Amino acid sequence: QVQLVESGGGLVQPGGSLRLSCVASKSIFGTMGWYRQTPGKQRELVATITTDGTINYADSVKGRFTISRDNAKNSVFLQMNSLKPEDTAVYYCYAWWIVRGFWGQGTQVTVSS
Repeated sequence: QVQLVESGGGLVQPGGSLRLSCVASKSIFGTMGWYRQTPGKQRELVATITTDGTINYADSVKGRFTISRDNAKNSVFLQMNSLKPEDTAVYYCYAWWIVRGFWGQGTQVTVSS
């Protein structure tokens, strides 16, 4: 089992920035990433990053969000800039470990004036 602990969510005004962090309880040699979900909708991909640094972004966040990871610290980060109200969601950390994926508990991001 792997535990993922997210931090960094909160309330921010449109145009503002937030940085999400996620720490895994074990070394992750697979893909890590971030997904988000709003009430009544399916969880959607935000960004993923492989161990060797290959990155994939959702079209809606390209140019505004940056994903990174620190393999030595079992961590993945999401720098979110130019935030919009439509970015409001619960953000979940994800990690693939051996044969399955694991999820964090989620952190709320609210973009509102």
